[in-house]
Amino acid sequence: MTLRLRTAHTADLAPGDLRAVRELLDAAFDGGFDDHDWDHGLGGLHVLVHDARGLAAHGSVVQRRVLHRGRSLRTGYVEAVGVRADVRRTGLGGRVMAELERIVDGAYALGALSASEEGAALYAARGWRVWPGRICVLGPDGVVRLPEEEGTTFVRPSSAGPLDPAHELVLDWRDGDVL
Repeated sequence: MTLRLRTAHTADLAPGDLRAVRELLDAAFDGGFDDHDWDHGLGGLHVLVHDARGLAAHGSVVQRRVLHRGRSLRTGYVEAVGVRADVRRTGLGGRVMAELERIVDGAYALGALSASEEGAALYAARGWRVWPGRICVLGPDGVVRLPEEEGTTFVRPSSAGPLDPAHELVLDWRDGDVL
């Protein structure tokens, strides 16, 4: 199987590319990928893997800000990782993640993502760690704890140095699922 990996900013993807990504993600998430989820995956760098049948895998990384111990960390937040059903468990998710990790490690102080049950094993196997502390969001009414996100939020420290789980991670606000 000949694969072609492409990394491109949202601005450099043609409308047809974006349609193909959205269709892949809609199918990969069995209809659980809504317009907010789509919006969250835009505005950053996309990793696309094509095979002979077309788009086979996708992931993106967007910049977010995370407050931790009085610092605002430039964070590469991984979004919209999906693999076409007929090629799952063939290593394509790992290929996408390897490129996203290269971007995170080279450009951000911290990497973060929110994992589904299905995706958690992939991220853990690649060295991402479940954040053991509190998860919060800086919302319109101030800092709000998100206990439902604790245990599903993974981090990948880069140049931020050690993180202290005694202090929460406070993510920036966005519409839809905050994480």
